[in-house]
Amino acid sequence: MWLYEKKLQVPVRVTSPDPRMAKYVITQYGGPEGELSASLRYLNMRYTMPTGKAKGVLPICT
Repeated sequence: MWLYEKKLQVPVRVTSPDPRMAKYVITQYGGPEGELSASLRYLNMRYTMPTGKAKGVLPICT
């Protein structure tokens, strides 16, 4: 079993908000080529595969 510890690799100190960078980060998560879109595509493929062997190759999203 894995033990997850939420730590940053280096200490971070935010001095002022950066709206441009925030927009970029949100685009990477929820944009058309972002992480959310990719995970939803994998999830859709996982449950629409015709054979059990094909489903076995896509356990990435479960």
